[in-house]
Amino acid sequence: MDLARVGTLSTLTQQGFPIGIGVRFVVDSEDGNPFFYFNHNSIPITNNNIDTPSSLHVKFLQSGLRTPQCTLQGTLKKPQDPVLIKRLASLWKKRFGEEVNQEFMYIIAVDRVLHLDDFQEDGVWFTSLDYKNAQPDPLREFAENLVAEINANNMEDITRFCNIYVDLDFQVSEAKMIWVDRLGLDMRLFSPNNGLFEVRIPFPREVTDEKGAKSTFNCMSQLAWEVEKNYHPLDFEKVTQLKHIKS
Repeated sequence: MDLARVGTLSTLTQQGFPIGIGVRFVVDSEDGNPFFYFNHNSIPITNNNIDTPSSLHVKFLQSGLRTPQCTLQGTLKKPQDPVLIKRLASLWKKRFGEEVNQEFMYIIAVDRVLHLDDFQEDGVWFTSLDYKNAQPDPLREFAENLVAEINANNMEDITRFCNIYVDLDFQVSEAKMIWVDRLGLDMRLFSPNNGLFEVRIPFPREVTDEKGAKSTFNCMSQLAWEVEKNYHPLDFEKVTQLKHIKS
């Protein structure tokens, strides 16, 4: 949510029909509620937008391979607390470079959240408390660039990662990194005779910044190379959870 800038706001018209519009938003740094700034006259919704059941749907493309999605359900409200209004206006100014008019400020008070890892995946519901207690990943701001850099320059390493760190009964011919976070790597791998798979390869320890992520990747790359060349004994547990995408 913290990385996305646009989503689809869905609510009800005065006639009771659902309507969805594209909106820009920021996430409140205190409680995670999404904040919007738009002219309520631009869409004919009930009760002048106040206390209307609404949702915000957000998707985020990862390496062109996976599209995580998140739908926040709750109530569309106008913020009343002066401290909150000031904080939201500052966040909007920082992200979009625009001043805001209090009359056109809205938030969704989140009741629950539906998360999907990708299209056609099973969704998982989270309570508002789970959502508000969640902490943004420290690698989120540079994960996309780091993944692109590794996919462009370290193809042999990431293919070797799958063959060494994952418990497979086949050799991987192609591999691509999907995403990286503080706990590990998400990989997409392919075998001509077995199909397409997705796997999670954990880091040996949690990382907290870009430097730590790069250092850990390099150490894992060196170890995988040594194991492949029989220079180093296999002294780690291989990943066994492999998700079959298609044959």
